[in-house]
Amino acid sequence: MEPTLLQSGEVADVGVLVDALNYTWILVVCFLIFFMHAGFAMLEAGQVRSKNVANQLTKNLLTWSVGVVTFFLVGAGVSSLVGGGGFNWVAGNDPGSWASGWFYGAVFAMTAATIVSGAVAGRAKLRAYVAYTFLLAAVIYPVVTGITWSGGYILEYVGTGFQDFAGGMIVHGMGGIAGLTAAWVLGPRMDRYNSDGSVNVIPGHSMTFAVLGTLLLAFGWYGFNVGTASIFVENADGEMVFNGAVLGRVVLTTTLAMAMGAIGSGAVALLKTGKVDTLYVANGLLAGLVGITAIPDVTAWWGALVVGLLAGAQLPIVFSFVEQRLKIDDVCAVFPVHGSAGVLGTLLFPFVAAPGMVDSVVNAFIAQLAGVVAITVWTVVATAAVFGALKAMGQARVSPEHERDGLDVSEHGVDTYPEFGQPDVAADGGSDGVIRADGGEPNDGQIKMVMAIVRPDRLGAIKQSLAEAGAPSLTVTNVSGRGSQPAKKGQWRGEEYTVDLHQKVKIECVVADIPAQEVVDAIRDGAETGEPGDGKIFVMPVEGATQIRTGKTGRDAV
Repeated sequence: MEPTLLQSGEVADVGVLVDALNYTWILVVCFLIFFMHAGFAMLEAGQVRSKNVANQLTKNLLTWSVGVVTFFLVGAGVSSLVGGGGFNWVAGNDPGSWASGWFYGAVFAMTAATIVSGAVAGRAKLRAYVAYTFLLAAVIYPVVTGITWSGGYILEYVGTGFQDFAGGMIVHGMGGIAGLTAAWVLGPRMDRYNSDGSVNVIPGHSMTFAVLGTLLLAFGWYGFNVGTASIFVENADGEMVFNGAVLGRVVLTTTLAMAMGAIGSGAVALLKTGKVDTLYVANGLLAGLVGITAIPDVTAWWGALVVGLLAGAQLPIVFSFVEQRLKIDDVCAVFPVHGSAGVLGTLLFPFVAAPGMVDSVVNAFIAQLAGVVAITVWTVVATAAVFGALKAMGQARVSPEHERDGLDVSEHGVDTYPEFGQPDVAADGGSDGVIRADGGEPNDGQIKMVMAIVRPDRLGAIKQSLAEAGAPSLTVTNVSGRGSQPAKKGQWRGEEYTVDLHQKVKIECVVADIPAQEVVDAIRDGAETGEPGDGKIFVMPVEGATQIRTGKTGRDAV
Protein backbone atom coordinates (compact mmCIF):
# COMPACT_ATOMS: atom_id res chain seq x y z
CA MET A 1 0.00 0.00 0.00
CA GLU A 2 1.22 3.53 -0.83
CA PRO A 3 2.22 5.48 2.31
CA THR A 4 -0.17 8.21 3.36
CA LEU A 5 0.85 11.59 4.68
CA LEU A 6 -1.32 11.42 7.75
CA GLN A 7 -1.92 8.45 10.01
CA SER A 8 -3.76 8.90 13.29
CA GLY A 9 -3.36 12.66 12.95
CA GLU A 10 0.44 12.56 12.69
CA VAL A 11 2.80 12.77 9.75
CA ALA A 12 3.70 9.23 8.73
CA ASP A 13 6.74 10.09 6.70
CA VAL A 14 8.28 13.56 6.81
CA GLY A 15 10.23 12.77 3.65
CA VAL A 16 7.03 12.12 1.73
CA LEU A 17 5.56 15.42 2.92
CA VAL A 18 8.74 17.32 2.02
CA ASP A 19 8.87 15.75 -1.42
CA ALA A 20 5.20 16.55 -2.00
CA LEU A 21 5.66 20.20 -1.02
CA ASN A 22 8.77 20.62 -3.17
CA TYR A 23 7.07 18.89 -6.09
CA THR A 24 4.02 21.13 -5.82
CA TRP A 25 6.29 24.15 -5.53
CA ILE A 26 8.02 23.19 -8.77
CA LEU A 27 4.67 22.86 -10.54
CA VAL A 28 3.52 26.30 -9.40
CA VAL A 29 6.87 27.79 -10.41
CA CYS A 30 6.64 26.26 -13.88
CA PHE A 31 3.13 27.61 -14.33
CA LEU A 32 4.36 31.10 -13.38
CA ILE A 33 7.22 30.88 -15.86
CA PHE A 34 4.84 29.66 -18.55
CA PHE A 35 2.64 32.69 -17.84
CA MET A 36 5.61 34.88 -18.76
CA HIS A 37 4.77 34.08 -22.38
CA ALA A 38 1.72 36.29 -21.99
CA GLY A 39 4.07 39.04 -20.91
CA PHE A 40 6.41 38.47 -23.84
CA ALA A 41 3.44 38.49 -26.23
CA MET A 42 2.13 41.83 -24.93
CA LEU A 43 5.58 43.41 -24.62
CA GLU A 44 6.59 42.51 -28.16
CA ALA A 45 3.20 43.23 -29.71
CA GLY A 46 3.26 46.71 -28.19
CA GLN A 47 6.69 47.47 -29.64
CA VAL A 48 5.92 46.48 -33.23
CA ARG A 49 3.80 48.30 -35.78
CA SER A 50 0.10 47.56 -35.92
CA LYS A 51 0.49 45.72 -39.24
CA ASN A 52 2.79 43.14 -37.59
CA VAL A 53 0.97 42.45 -34.32
CA ALA A 54 -0.67 39.16 -35.32
CA ASN A 55 2.64 37.89 -36.66
CA GLN A 56 4.35 38.62 -33.36
CA LEU A 57 1.58 36.93 -31.39
CA THR A 58 1.72 33.89 -33.66
CA LYS A 59 5.46 33.59 -33.14
CA ASN A 60 4.96 33.60 -29.40
CA LEU A 61 2.33 30.88 -29.64
CA LEU A 62 4.48 28.73 -31.92
CA THR A 63 7.59 29.26 -29.81
CA TRP A 64 5.93 27.37 -27.01
CA SER A 65 4.13 24.83 -29.17
CA VAL A 66 7.03 23.84 -31.41
CA GLY A 67 9.72 24.38 -28.82
CA VAL A 68 8.26 22.39 -25.94
CA VAL A 69 7.62 19.32 -28.10
CA THR A 70 11.12 19.55 -29.54
CA PHE A 71 12.67 19.91 -26.10
CA PHE A 72 10.73 16.85 -24.92
CA LEU A 73 11.75 14.68 -27.87
CA VAL A 74 15.32 15.89 -28.38
CA GLY A 75 16.53 18.86 -26.34
CA ALA A 76 16.44 17.42 -22.84
CA GLY A 77 18.35 14.37 -24.03
CA VAL A 78 20.95 16.51 -25.79
CA SER A 79 21.50 18.52 -22.61
CA SER A 80 22.09 15.28 -20.70
CA LEU A 81 24.39 14.01 -23.43
CA VAL A 82 26.53 17.15 -23.49
CA GLY A 83 26.64 17.13 -19.70
CA GLY A 84 28.17 13.65 -19.73
CA GLY A 85 25.10 11.64 -18.73
CA GLY A 86 24.35 10.10 -22.12
CA PHE A 87 21.23 10.76 -24.18
CA ASN A 88 18.61 10.34 -21.51
CA TRP A 89 15.26 10.45 -23.30
CA VAL A 90 12.58 11.95 -21.09
CA ALA A 91 9.84 9.49 -22.04
CA GLY A 92 11.84 6.64 -20.53
CA ASN A 93 12.13 8.26 -17.12
CA ASP A 94 9.98 7.81 -14.05
CA PRO A 95 6.85 10.02 -14.45
CA GLY A 96 7.46 11.27 -10.94
CA SER A 97 10.52 13.15 -12.21
CA TRP A 98 8.88 14.74 -15.23
CA ALA A 99 7.77 17.96 -13.51
CA SER A 100 11.08 18.60 -11.77
CA GLY A 101 13.05 17.41 -14.78
CA TRP A 102 12.03 18.07 -18.35
CA PHE A 103 9.08 20.40 -17.70
CA TYR A 104 11.14 22.65 -15.46
CA GLY A 105 13.86 22.69 -18.11
CA ALA A 106 11.32 23.25 -20.88
CA VAL A 107 9.84 26.47 -19.50
CA PHE A 108 13.36 27.87 -19.17
CA ALA A 109 14.25 26.79 -22.70
CA MET A 110 11.13 28.39 -24.15
CA THR A 111 11.95 31.65 -22.40
CA ALA A 112 15.31 31.74 -24.17
CA ALA A 113 13.64 30.95 -27.49
CA THR A 114 10.93 33.59 -27.36
CA ILE A 115 13.43 36.38 -26.65
CA VAL A 116 14.75 36.04 -30.20
CA SER A 117 11.38 36.84 -31.79
CA GLY A 118 11.47 40.41 -30.48
CA ALA A 119 14.79 41.16 -32.17
CA VAL A 120 13.77 39.99 -35.66
CA ALA A 121 10.24 41.40 -35.62
CA GLY A 122 8.78 42.96 -38.73
CA ARG A 123 10.86 41.18 -41.39
CA ALA A 124 11.64 37.54 -40.55
CA LYS A 125 9.69 34.83 -42.34
CA LEU A 126 7.57 32.75 -40.02
CA ARG A 127 9.10 29.54 -41.39
CA ALA A 128 12.59 30.88 -40.66
CA TYR A 129 11.72 31.73 -37.08
CA VAL A 130 10.02 28.38 -36.50
CA ALA A 131 13.03 26.55 -37.96
CA TYR A 132 15.35 28.44 -35.63
CA THR A 133 13.08 27.76 -32.65
CA PHE A 134 13.23 24.05 -33.46
CA LEU A 135 17.03 24.05 -33.61
CA LEU A 136 17.36 26.21 -30.50
CA ALA A 137 15.16 23.87 -28.47
CA ALA A 138 16.80 20.77 -29.92
CA VAL A 139 20.50 21.72 -29.88
CA ILE A 140 21.55 25.33 -29.29
CA TYR A 141 20.09 25.88 -25.82
CA PRO A 142 20.66 22.27 -24.63
CA VAL A 143 24.37 22.62 -25.41
CA VAL A 144 24.49 25.74 -23.22
CA THR A 145 22.83 23.96 -20.29
CA GLY A 146 24.94 20.88 -20.96
CA ILE A 147 28.23 22.72 -20.48
CA THR A 148 26.95 24.61 -17.41
CA TRP A 149 24.11 23.27 -15.29
CA SER A 150 24.30 19.66 -16.45
CA GLY A 151 28.02 19.22 -16.96
CA GLY A 152 29.87 21.60 -14.68
CA TYR A 153 32.79 21.89 -17.13
CA ILE A 154 33.77 25.35 -15.88
CA LEU A 155 34.49 23.88 -12.45
CA GLU A 156 36.41 20.99 -14.02
CA TYR A 157 38.70 23.12 -16.20
CA VAL A 158 38.90 26.40 -14.28
CA GLY A 159 38.76 25.09 -10.75
CA THR A 160 35.86 27.29 -9.66
CA GLY A 161 32.23 26.71 -10.48
CA PHE A 162 30.18 28.95 -12.77
CA GLN A 163 27.51 30.79 -10.78
CA ASP A 164 24.16 31.13 -12.57
CA PHE A 165 21.33 30.46 -10.18
CA ALA A 166 18.29 30.93 -12.43
CA GLY A 167 19.58 31.59 -15.94
CA GLY A 168 20.71 35.20 -16.02
CA MET A 169 23.35 34.24 -18.58
CA ILE A 170 22.32 30.72 -19.53
CA VAL A 171 18.75 31.72 -20.47
CA HIS A 172 18.50 35.49 -20.83
CA GLY A 173 22.04 36.34 -21.83
CA MET A 174 21.99 33.53 -24.36
CA GLY A 175 18.61 34.64 -25.74
CA GLY A 176 19.67 38.28 -26.03
CA ILE A 177 22.91 37.39 -27.82
CA ALA A 178 21.03 35.06 -30.15
CA GLY A 179 18.53 37.82 -30.92
CA LEU A 180 21.26 40.34 -31.71
CA THR A 181 23.03 37.85 -33.97
CA ALA A 182 19.82 36.98 -35.83
CA ALA A 183 18.96 40.66 -36.30
CA TRP A 184 22.44 41.31 -37.65
CA VAL A 185 22.20 38.50 -40.20
CA LEU A 186 18.71 39.53 -41.34
CA GLY A 187 19.52 43.20 -41.68
CA PRO A 188 17.39 46.15 -40.58
CA ARG A 189 13.76 46.78 -41.43
CA MET A 190 13.05 48.83 -44.53
CA ASP A 191 13.40 52.58 -43.97
CA ARG A 192 15.13 52.05 -40.60
CA TYR A 193 18.32 53.69 -41.87
CA ASN A 194 18.87 56.37 -44.48
CA SER A 195 21.53 56.15 -47.17
CA ASP A 196 23.83 58.33 -45.07
CA GLY A 197 23.50 55.97 -42.12
CA SER A 198 21.24 58.20 -40.06
CA VAL A 199 18.52 56.48 -38.07
CA ASN A 200 14.77 56.68 -38.61
CA VAL A 201 12.68 55.98 -35.54
CA ILE A 202 9.88 53.46 -36.13
CA PRO A 203 7.59 53.63 -33.10
CA GLY A 204 5.66 50.63 -31.88
CA HIS A 205 1.88 50.80 -31.92
CA SER A 206 0.96 50.49 -28.23
CA MET A 207 2.82 51.71 -25.17
CA THR A 208 -0.04 50.25 -23.11
CA PHE A 209 0.65 46.72 -24.35
CA ALA A 210 4.38 47.15 -23.77
CA VAL A 211 3.94 48.22 -20.14
CA LEU A 212 1.31 45.54 -19.48
CA GLY A 213 3.70 42.93 -20.86
CA THR A 214 6.47 44.28 -18.64
CA LEU A 215 4.40 43.86 -15.49
CA LEU A 216 3.25 40.36 -16.50
CA LEU A 217 6.88 39.36 -17.01
CA ALA A 218 7.88 40.85 -13.67
CA PHE A 219 5.16 38.83 -11.97
CA GLY A 220 6.29 35.61 -13.62
CA TRP A 221 9.91 36.40 -12.79
CA TYR A 222 9.29 35.59 -9.14
CA GLY A 223 8.71 32.05 -10.36
CA PHE A 224 11.90 32.27 -12.38
CA ASN A 225 14.12 33.38 -9.51
CA VAL A 226 12.42 32.52 -6.23
CA GLY A 227 11.06 29.30 -7.67
CA THR A 228 14.54 28.00 -8.40
CA ALA A 229 15.08 27.69 -4.63
CA SER A 230 13.40 24.64 -3.10
CA ILE A 231 11.23 25.02 -0.02
CA PHE A 232 13.09 22.27 1.84
CA VAL A 233 16.74 21.24 1.39
CA GLU A 234 19.06 18.71 2.96
CA ASN A 235 21.63 20.14 5.36
CA ALA A 236 25.14 18.86 6.10
CA ASP A 237 23.77 16.36 8.60
CA GLY A 238 21.40 14.85 6.08
CA GLU A 239 18.35 16.46 7.67
CA MET A 240 15.59 18.13 5.69
CA VAL A 241 15.35 21.78 6.73
CA PHE A 242 13.34 24.77 5.61
CA ASN A 243 15.24 26.79 2.99
CA GLY A 244 13.99 30.11 4.32
CA ALA A 245 17.30 31.97 4.26
CA VAL A 246 17.82 31.40 0.53
CA LEU A 247 14.17 32.06 -0.32
CA GLY A 248 14.24 35.30 1.63
CA ARG A 249 17.46 36.49 0.03
CA VAL A 250 16.23 35.70 -3.49
CA VAL A 251 12.95 37.54 -2.91
CA LEU A 252 14.75 40.60 -1.57
CA THR A 253 17.49 40.83 -4.18
CA THR A 254 15.09 40.16 -7.06
CA THR A 255 12.72 42.90 -5.93
CA LEU A 256 15.43 45.48 -5.24
CA ALA A 257 17.20 44.86 -8.56
CA MET A 258 13.91 45.10 -10.44
CA ALA A 259 13.15 48.48 -8.90
CA MET A 260 16.65 49.86 -9.40
CA GLY A 261 16.66 48.75 -13.03
CA ALA A 262 13.69 50.99 -13.77
CA ILE A 263 15.24 53.87 -11.83
CA GLY A 264 18.62 53.51 -13.53
CA SER A 265 17.23 53.39 -17.06
CA GLY A 266 14.82 56.25 -16.44
CA ALA A 267 17.61 58.38 -14.96
CA VAL A 268 19.94 57.86 -17.91
CA ALA A 269 17.11 58.60 -20.34
CA LEU A 270 16.43 61.82 -18.42
CA LEU A 271 20.09 62.83 -18.66
CA LYS A 272 20.18 62.07 -22.39
CA THR A 273 16.91 63.63 -23.51
CA GLY A 274 15.59 65.68 -20.63
CA LYS A 275 12.59 63.36 -20.36
CA VAL A 276 11.83 60.19 -18.44
CA ASP A 277 11.01 57.81 -21.27
CA THR A 278 8.23 55.35 -20.41
CA LEU A 279 9.55 52.49 -22.54
CA TYR A 280 13.05 52.85 -21.15
CA VAL A 281 11.64 52.66 -17.63
CA ALA A 282 9.75 49.49 -18.55
CA ASN A 283 12.74 47.95 -20.33
CA GLY A 284 15.01 48.97 -17.48
CA LEU A 285 12.81 47.19 -14.96
CA LEU A 286 13.30 44.00 -16.97
CA ALA A 287 17.02 44.62 -17.36
CA GLY A 288 17.33 44.87 -13.57
CA LEU A 289 15.61 41.50 -13.27
CA VAL A 290 17.88 39.94 -15.88
CA GLY A 291 20.96 41.37 -14.17
CA ILE A 292 20.17 39.75 -10.82
CA THR A 293 18.86 36.42 -12.16
CA ALA A 294 22.26 34.70 -12.19
CA ILE A 295 23.11 35.66 -8.60
CA PRO A 296 20.02 36.39 -6.43
CA ASP A 297 20.91 33.70 -3.88
CA VAL A 298 24.45 34.91 -3.21
CA THR A 299 24.21 38.69 -3.53
CA ALA A 300 24.27 41.15 -0.63
CA TRP A 301 21.27 43.44 -0.33
CA TRP A 302 23.38 46.41 -1.40
CA GLY A 303 24.74 44.34 -4.25
CA ALA A 304 21.22 43.93 -5.61
CA LEU A 305 20.85 47.71 -5.64
CA VAL A 306 24.14 48.07 -7.53
CA VAL A 307 23.39 45.32 -10.04
CA GLY A 308 19.89 46.62 -10.76
CA LEU A 309 21.05 50.21 -11.11
CA LEU A 310 23.89 49.34 -13.50
CA ALA A 311 21.77 46.92 -15.52
CA GLY A 312 19.15 49.62 -16.03
CA ALA A 313 21.63 52.42 -16.65
CA GLN A 314 23.49 50.51 -19.36
CA LEU A 315 20.32 49.89 -21.33
CA PRO A 316 19.90 53.27 -23.10
CA ILE A 317 23.65 53.42 -23.72
CA VAL A 318 23.92 49.92 -25.18
CA PHE A 319 20.73 50.33 -27.24
CA SER A 320 22.09 53.54 -28.80
CA PHE A 321 25.41 51.82 -29.54
CA VAL A 322 23.70 48.85 -31.20
CA GLU A 323 21.37 51.09 -33.18
CA GLN A 324 23.71 53.89 -34.22
CA ARG A 325 27.16 52.31 -34.28
CA LEU A 326 26.54 48.68 -35.15
CA LYS A 327 23.51 49.55 -37.32
CA ILE A 328 21.64 46.50 -36.03
CA ASP A 329 17.86 46.81 -35.90
CA ASP A 330 16.97 45.18 -32.58
CA VAL A 331 13.25 45.99 -32.60
CA CYS A 332 12.38 45.15 -28.99
CA ALA A 333 15.81 45.96 -27.51
CA VAL A 334 16.35 42.32 -26.57
CA PHE A 335 20.13 42.62 -26.42
CA PRO A 336 20.39 45.50 -23.94
CA VAL A 337 17.50 44.07 -21.90
CA HIS A 338 18.52 40.42 -21.89
CA GLY A 339 21.98 40.12 -23.43
CA SER A 340 24.23 42.82 -22.01
CA ALA A 341 22.27 42.95 -18.73
CA GLY A 342 22.72 39.19 -18.33
CA VAL A 343 26.45 39.43 -19.01
CA LEU A 344 26.82 42.35 -16.61
CA GLY A 345 25.03 40.69 -13.72
CA THR A 346 26.92 37.45 -14.19
CA LEU A 347 30.34 39.15 -14.19
CA LEU A 348 29.51 41.31 -11.19
CA PHE A 349 29.00 38.26 -8.95
CA PRO A 350 32.39 38.28 -7.13
CA PHE A 351 32.13 42.01 -6.39
CA VAL A 352 28.61 42.10 -4.96
CA ALA A 353 28.47 38.72 -3.22
CA ALA A 354 27.28 38.46 0.35
CA PRO A 355 29.92 37.71 3.02
CA GLY A 356 31.17 34.15 2.90
CA MET A 357 29.88 33.45 -0.61
CA VAL A 358 33.21 33.88 -2.46
CA ASP A 359 36.58 32.43 -1.47
CA SER A 360 38.59 34.20 -4.16
CA VAL A 361 37.31 37.20 -6.10
CA VAL A 362 39.85 36.60 -8.88
CA ASN A 363 39.05 32.90 -9.29
CA ALA A 364 35.32 33.55 -9.18
CA PHE A 365 35.59 36.27 -11.81
CA ILE A 366 37.66 34.02 -14.09
CA ALA A 367 35.02 31.29 -13.80
CA GLN A 368 32.22 33.76 -14.56
CA LEU A 369 34.14 35.17 -17.52
CA ALA A 370 34.84 31.68 -18.86
CA GLY A 371 31.15 30.81 -18.74
CA VAL A 372 30.12 34.06 -20.44
CA VAL A 373 32.69 33.62 -23.21
CA ALA A 374 31.75 29.98 -23.84
CA ILE A 375 28.01 30.74 -24.03
CA THR A 376 28.58 33.81 -26.22
CA VAL A 377 30.84 32.10 -28.75
CA TRP A 378 28.59 29.07 -29.10
CA THR A 379 25.42 31.14 -29.39
CA VAL A 380 26.83 33.54 -31.98
CA VAL A 381 28.30 30.79 -34.13
CA ALA A 382 25.23 28.54 -34.00
CA THR A 383 22.72 31.34 -34.57
CA ALA A 384 24.71 32.93 -37.38
CA ALA A 385 25.04 29.52 -39.05
CA VAL A 386 21.28 28.85 -38.92
CA PHE A 387 20.11 32.26 -40.09
CA GLY A 388 23.00 32.50 -42.55
CA ALA A 389 21.93 29.24 -44.18
CA LEU A 390 18.29 30.34 -44.29
CA LYS A 391 19.34 33.66 -45.81
CA ALA A 392 21.45 31.93 -48.44
CA MET A 393 18.40 29.86 -49.41
CA GLY A 394 16.23 32.96 -49.60
CA GLN A 395 14.05 31.76 -46.72
CA ALA A 396 15.08 34.13 -43.93
CA ARG A 397 13.32 37.35 -44.82
CA VAL A 398 9.99 38.32 -46.32
CA SER A 399 9.85 40.19 -49.63
CA PRO A 400 9.92 44.02 -49.65
CA GLU A 401 6.29 44.04 -50.79
CA HIS A 402 5.20 41.83 -47.90
CA GLU A 403 7.22 43.87 -45.43
CA ARG A 404 5.52 47.08 -46.56
CA ASP A 405 2.07 45.47 -46.48
CA GLY A 406 2.76 44.02 -43.04
CA LEU A 407 3.37 40.46 -41.94
CA ASP A 408 -0.15 40.08 -40.55
CA VAL A 409 -1.60 40.02 -44.05
CA SER A 410 1.28 38.45 -45.96
CA GLU A 411 2.11 35.68 -43.46
CA HIS A 412 -1.28 35.03 -41.85
CA GLY A 413 -3.98 36.63 -43.99
CA VAL A 414 -5.43 38.56 -41.06
CA ASP A 415 -5.81 42.19 -40.05
CA THR A 416 -5.33 42.63 -36.31
CA TYR A 417 -7.28 45.89 -36.30
CA PRO A 418 -9.83 45.51 -39.12
CA GLU A 419 -11.85 48.54 -38.04
CA PHE A 420 -8.83 50.77 -38.58
CA GLY A 421 -6.65 48.82 -40.95
CA GLN A 422 -8.89 49.44 -43.98
CA PRO A 423 -9.77 53.13 -43.83
CA ASP A 424 -11.56 53.05 -47.17
CA VAL A 425 -14.33 50.86 -45.74
CA ALA A 426 -14.42 51.81 -42.07
CA ALA A 427 -17.79 53.46 -41.59
CA ASP A 428 -20.07 54.80 -38.93
CA GLY A 429 -23.76 55.46 -39.26
CA GLY A 430 -24.84 52.24 -40.95
CA SER A 431 -23.79 48.62 -41.14
CA ASP A 432 -23.71 48.71 -44.94
CA GLY A 433 -21.39 51.71 -45.09
CA VAL A 434 -23.59 53.48 -47.69
CA ILE A 435 -23.45 57.26 -47.58
CA ARG A 436 -26.96 58.48 -46.75
CA ALA A 437 -28.78 61.64 -45.65
CA ASP A 438 -32.11 62.25 -44.01
CA GLY A 439 -34.92 64.39 -45.41
CA GLY A 440 -35.25 68.09 -44.83
CA GLU A 441 -35.64 71.36 -46.69
CA PRO A 442 -34.88 71.52 -50.44
CA ASN A 443 -31.20 71.95 -51.38
CA ASP A 444 -31.63 73.94 -54.61
CA GLY A 445 -32.51 70.71 -56.34
CA GLN A 446 -28.92 69.53 -56.16
CA ILE A 447 -27.10 66.62 -54.52
CA LYS A 448 -24.08 67.80 -52.58
CA MET A 449 -21.26 66.12 -50.73
CA VAL A 450 -20.14 67.72 -47.47
CA MET A 451 -16.71 66.43 -46.49
CA ALA A 452 -14.80 67.42 -43.36
CA ILE A 453 -11.36 66.56 -41.99
CA VAL A 454 -11.50 66.98 -38.19
CA ARG A 455 -9.93 65.95 -34.91
CA PRO A 456 -10.81 62.38 -33.85
CA ASP A 457 -11.74 63.48 -30.35
CA ARG A 458 -14.44 65.81 -31.71
CA LEU A 459 -16.33 63.07 -33.56
CA GLY A 460 -18.87 62.52 -30.79
CA ALA A 461 -19.77 66.22 -30.64
CA ILE A 462 -20.06 66.39 -34.43
CA LYS A 463 -22.41 63.41 -34.55
CA GLN A 464 -24.58 65.06 -31.93
CA SER A 465 -24.65 68.35 -33.89
CA LEU A 466 -25.58 66.58 -37.12
CA ALA A 467 -28.36 64.70 -35.38
CA GLU A 468 -29.77 67.94 -34.02
CA ALA A 469 -29.60 69.46 -37.51
CA GLY A 470 -31.64 66.58 -38.92
CA ALA A 471 -28.77 64.90 -40.76
CA PRO A 472 -27.60 62.09 -38.48
CA SER A 473 -26.27 59.75 -41.20
CA LEU A 474 -22.63 59.96 -42.10
CA THR A 475 -19.57 57.92 -43.04
CA VAL A 476 -16.39 58.23 -40.98
CA THR A 477 -12.93 57.17 -42.11
CA ASN A 478 -9.70 57.16 -40.12
CA VAL A 479 -7.07 59.17 -42.01
CA SER A 480 -3.88 61.10 -41.37
CA GLY A 481 -2.94 64.40 -42.91
CA ARG A 482 -1.03 67.65 -42.81
CA GLY A 483 -2.47 71.15 -42.89
CA SER A 484 -1.97 74.32 -40.92
CA GLN A 485 -1.43 72.33 -37.73
CA PRO A 486 2.31 72.48 -36.97
CA ALA A 487 4.46 69.38 -36.78
CA LYS A 488 5.19 68.05 -33.32
CA LYS A 489 7.86 65.90 -31.74
CA GLY A 490 7.21 62.33 -30.68
CA GLN A 491 9.51 60.13 -28.61
CA TRP A 492 10.05 56.37 -28.74
CA ARG A 493 12.60 54.72 -26.49
CA GLY A 494 14.32 58.01 -25.78
CA GLU A 495 14.63 59.14 -29.41
CA GLU A 496 12.67 62.02 -30.88
CA TYR A 497 11.01 61.91 -34.26
CA THR A 498 8.89 64.39 -36.16
CA VAL A 499 5.17 63.81 -36.48
CA ASP A 500 3.97 65.86 -39.46
CA LEU A 501 1.02 63.68 -40.43
CA HIS A 502 -1.62 63.97 -37.73
CA GLN A 503 -4.37 61.49 -36.95
CA LYS A 504 -7.70 62.77 -38.27
CA VAL A 505 -11.12 61.48 -39.20
CA LYS A 506 -12.82 62.20 -42.50
CA ILE A 507 -16.57 62.75 -42.35
CA GLU A 508 -18.65 62.45 -45.54
CA CYS A 509 -22.30 63.37 -45.72
CA VAL A 510 -24.33 63.45 -48.97
CA VAL A 511 -27.33 65.76 -48.80
CA ALA A 512 -30.24 66.28 -51.15
CA ASP A 513 -33.19 67.49 -49.08
CA ILE A 514 -31.34 69.52 -46.43
CA PRO A 515 -29.30 72.66 -47.10
CA ALA A 516 -25.62 71.86 -47.28
CA GLN A 517 -24.83 74.98 -45.27
CA GLU A 518 -26.79 73.62 -42.31
CA VAL A 519 -24.63 70.49 -42.38
CA VAL A 520 -21.51 72.64 -42.59
CA ASP A 521 -22.64 74.72 -39.63
CA ALA A 522 -23.44 71.60 -37.61
CA ILE A 523 -20.01 70.08 -38.27
CA ARG A 524 -18.26 73.34 -37.42
CA ASP A 525 -20.18 73.70 -34.17
CA GLY A 526 -19.06 70.24 -33.07
CA ALA A 527 -15.49 70.41 -34.37
CA GLU A 528 -14.27 73.82 -33.30
CA THR A 529 -11.78 74.08 -30.44
CA GLY A 530 -10.13 77.35 -31.48
CA GLU A 531 -6.71 75.71 -31.86
CA PRO A 532 -4.68 75.04 -35.04
CA GLY A 533 -5.57 71.65 -36.47
CA ASP A 534 -9.36 71.86 -36.08
CA GLY A 535 -9.60 70.88 -39.75
CA LYS A 536 -11.53 71.99 -42.82
CA ILE A 537 -14.92 71.43 -44.44
CA PHE A 538 -15.50 71.10 -48.19
CA VAL A 539 -18.75 71.18 -50.14
CA MET A 540 -18.78 69.53 -53.57
CA PRO A 541 -21.49 68.87 -56.14
CA VAL A 542 -22.43 65.25 -56.80
CA GLU A 543 -23.23 64.52 -60.44
CA GLY A 544 -25.32 61.46 -59.73
CA ALA A 545 -26.19 58.72 -57.29
CA THR A 546 -27.54 55.18 -57.64
CA GLN A 547 -29.05 53.04 -54.91
CA ILE A 548 -27.67 49.55 -55.33
CA ARG A 549 -30.62 47.61 -53.90
CA THR A 550 -33.43 49.35 -55.85
CA GLY A 551 -31.64 50.90 -58.80
CA LYS A 552 -33.11 54.32 -58.01
CA THR A 553 -31.05 57.25 -59.24
CA GLY A 554 -30.58 60.92 -58.51
CA ARG A 555 -32.38 62.47 -55.54
CA ASP A 556 -34.52 59.36 -55.11
CA ALA A 557 -31.36 57.32 -54.53
CA VAL A 558 -30.20 59.69 -51.79
